[in-house]
Amino acid sequence: MDNDQPFRIVLIVFFLTVFPIGLYHRIRSQATGETLDRRQEGIFILATLRPIGAAMWLGLIAWMINPAWMAWSHVSLPVWMRWTGVGLVVAGGALLVWTFRSLGKNITDTVVTRREHVMVSHGPYHWVRHPLYDSAALLIAAISLVAANWFLLATGAAVLLLLVKRTRTEEANLVARFGDGYRAYMNRTGRFLPRIGQHP
Repeated sequence: MDNDQPFRIVLIVFFLTVFPIGLYHRIRSQATGETLDRRQEGIFILATLRPIGAAMWLGLIAWMINPAWMAWSHVSLPVWMRWTGVGLVVAGGALLVWTFRSLGKNITDTVVTRREHVMVSHGPYHWVRHPLYDSAALLIAAISLVAANWFLLATGAAVLLLLVKRTRTEEANLVARFGDGYRAYMNRTGRFLPRIGQHP
């Protein structure tokens, strides 16, 4: 664990760069002041997603403050693999920022749409319906490699599985909101990966 310092700096710089961008878009999206009914996610998602997500974030923050605090879940990885993780952090961060910019005021942290919600089909949404989750998958894999930590990977993978499960409710709400327009959009795009041979 003696070579953690450069990777720790990479993650700190990444979060100091990307977190304010995400915070800006979150604040903009909440300008209406409306309350979103998270109960629509279902009791299982409510009871699991955010607590596991909080555990992942606490582990990551602890690692960035002092990697020794997370030594119990350290795994030995070759340095080249950890630097590969750095490259994935950049790719995942770029996709995340692009997604935030494309969503604009439509962003929420739940399956409920806002009163002034509009259907977004530009930017990364031109190819996939859930690029936010794609960026999360890239970043979870990347951060786990950079930190060489199985706890971050395990909790991150659990969060991703719950998000995938939640997309069914999310898409049902979007169909109810936008009707045939969203159904046509679903037919020409992939949920998480672009449809091969499709030209939306």
